[in-house]
Amino acid sequence: MQFHHHGYVSGDPRVQPAAGRGVDRPAELPDETDVLVVGSGPAGMLLAAQLSQFPDVDVRLIERREGRLELGQADGIQPRSVETFQAFGFAERIMAEAYNIAYMNFWGPDPDDPSRIVRTARTEDYALRMSEFPHLIVNQARVLDYFAEAAAQGPGRVAPDYGVEFLGLTVDDDGERPVAVRVRHVAGTRAGEERTIRAKYVAGCDGARSRVRDAIGRVHVGAASAHAWGVMDVLVNTDFPDWRIKCAITSAAGNILHIPREGGYLSRMYIDLGEVAPDDDHRVRQTPIDEIIRRANAILHPYAIDVKEVAWHSVYEVGHRVTDGFDDVPAGVERDPRVFLTGDACHTHSAKAGQGMNVSMQDGFNLGWKLGQVITGLAPASLLATYSAERRPVAQQLIDFDREWSALMARKPAEITDPQDLATHYLATAEFPSGFRTRYAASAIVGGDRHQELAAGFPLGMRFASVPVVRVADGNVVHLGHHARADGRWRIYAFADAPPAGEASALSGFADWLASDSSPVARHTPAGADVDALFDVKVVYQQRYDEVDLPRVPAIFRPCTGPLGLTDEEKVFAAAPSAWHDVDIFDERGLARSGVVVVVRPDQYVAAVVPLSATDELAAFFAGALLSR
Repeated sequence: MQFHHHGYVSGDPRVQPAAGRGVDRPAELPDETDVLVVGSGPAGMLLAAQLSQFPDVDVRLIERREGRLELGQADGIQPRSVETFQAFGFAERIMAEAYNIAYMNFWGPDPDDPSRIVRTARTEDYALRMSEFPHLIVNQARVLDYFAEAAAQGPGRVAPDYGVEFLGLTVDDDGERPVAVRVRHVAGTRAGEERTIRAKYVAGCDGARSRVRDAIGRVHVGAASAHAWGVMDVLVNTDFPDWRIKCAITSAAGNILHIPREGGYLSRMYIDLGEVAPDDDHRVRQTPIDEIIRRANAILHPYAIDVKEVAWHSVYEVGHRVTDGFDDVPAGVERDPRVFLTGDACHTHSAKAGQGMNVSMQDGFNLGWKLGQVITGLAPASLLATYSAERRPVAQQLIDFDREWSALMARKPAEITDPQDLATHYLATAEFPSGFRTRYAASAIVGGDRHQELAAGFPLGMRFASVPVVRVADGNVVHLGHHARADGRWRIYAFADAPPAGEASALSGFADWLASDSSPVARHTPAGADVDALFDVKVVYQQRYDEVDLPRVPAIFRPCTGPLGLTDEEKVFAAAPSAWHDVDIFDERGLARSGVVVVVRPDQYVAAVVPLSATDELAAFFAGALLSR
């Protein structure tokens, strides 16, 4: 963590100085705002945290509840989400309180006595070999707490406006704030008061029964399957030997997905309630908790649970739906979007694949920086159309994956030909539930693949997969990607060619150009802003860290910023292995030894790969993604 660059800091360095709209931010919901976020779920709270990094953007978040969420339904945190938490500065803290999924075990009918279950497979959790971050279980309410903290501590000082209900909206044809949103205060001294808030943009983060979705005429496409599941968070005593290990359990009496929760005692159980009759009319949702517990014990035989407390429970029918559009622009109409849908407002599915909260957060991450850059004049309004173009295919992939996983989980023993096939499927498809299969198509913010072979391990349109490097300034081994905070900036990683720092090379030529008036840094960085206000430029040399002469590194990689003009020494890295560092990022990610530039978007997805000499190509890419100052 870097601080003191604006002067000495003696307090909590995570609290950034208030700036722009964050200075004297009104406590009361105003009549006008730039962005109105509806709903304080995972997508909404991440969106608020991201936009808090744009202090010149006025952001308000309304939530019908009177205060923070106390009991969240979602709990599975995939490695990609933990990467995102790292960008917002709280990955280490949430990992300390979460349950870390190290293994997933599989149970099935005993061949000698099918009324009993036996363990059929033990598998390492997929995250162990795919990321430096683990697969976690933690209450959704705590995730929201951390994002709320990040939003409140950002320079924009964004905080939810609780006790305000969304009623409807209309979008005018013109005007600076064309979206008129009708709201009602449901708590506090203004309870019962209805009013209209005008906004430039609205983000509907208000869940599966989204009123924002209804207001813009979008509809869910899909249907519920004829299968029901009971879910409960319980504190129990039990003789089941894998109680603190994630398990998929298949028996003659049904199926259970068992997931230990944070805190060492709590566990979540998804219990198969069987097929739902066509004329059920959702009566299955009234299944009492005693019946859910009875079925759980029948499935677990010869083991049993003695339930001491039920913290939460529900019954749901599996549904797989994707909204027909993620913004308010009708098909065939040419205009920039003004209203957006995120999370359950635009995709719903079962909970058993652990994807809902995770995909919702990535919706918010994708949208947040785009709104921030458009509203502050850094990017054209056409950038906002890429939100639906990028996220709707991801939602469809999620539905397809969840439909297959749910069908496998709901099978009867007679339908299982290979006791190992569920474990095999779990590992074979691991990249998708980890959050690592998302790949955005070529667009104004994802370049063509002409030079992809120069950085084979950083596929265009996919998230930047971090690798350890050595920070030259102090010799510490650090993850390169962990220095990319969710601050709305683009990353330019220059991977050097062979000559060392200070000698003529392709890198030195690239650095001279990047520092010139014809580079994207000069063309797109706002006038009067620090040189790294929009572009975070880093260099990785092929040498050992002690072979890099820091004073000879080009100045563009050692910028002087802040009111004191202090030199930032933490943008220079070395790749070569040493006695305490056995990974070379060039080898690990297939980087060309002739050098290569990798551009990464503010939401951590690879945007461009070009040779060090392709300065015109790089300038053209940014000219299409950003506005000139």
